[in-house]
Amino acid sequence: MDWIMWAIVGLAVLWLVFRLTAPTKGVRSISAADLNSELGKKGKQYIDVRTPGEFKGNHIKGFKNIPLNDLPKRMQELAKDQEVLVICQSGMRSSKASQLLKKNGFGQVTNIRGGMSSYRS
Repeated sequence: MDWIMWAIVGLAVLWLVFRLTAPTKGVRSISAADLNSELGKKGKQYIDVRTPGEFKGNHIKGFKNIPLNDLPKRMQELAKDQEVLVICQSGMRSSKASQLLKKNGFGQVTNIRGGMSSYRS
């Protein structure tokens, strides 16, 4: 009977890992290198979900700083009918922010993989 319990625990852990690492359905993902071709296009919103200190130290012109922790209470600053491109330092926070935006009714959300660590203007 112990093996049944361990099998159930193992399946639960696998499911949890899958849910945390699987991309959110409907969230587009581009590399930081691909970002240059997206910059400045009309009908797009660009947000940087890093801390204000990180943003102040280095940011991409045209990006608005909305830290990940502030995003739930500041979503009303964004238009749900326009694409939102999200960046952070490495891609982890922007992935979380993208999931949050998608789950809150934003139609077009794009996560920038690799974040500012990978971005070259």
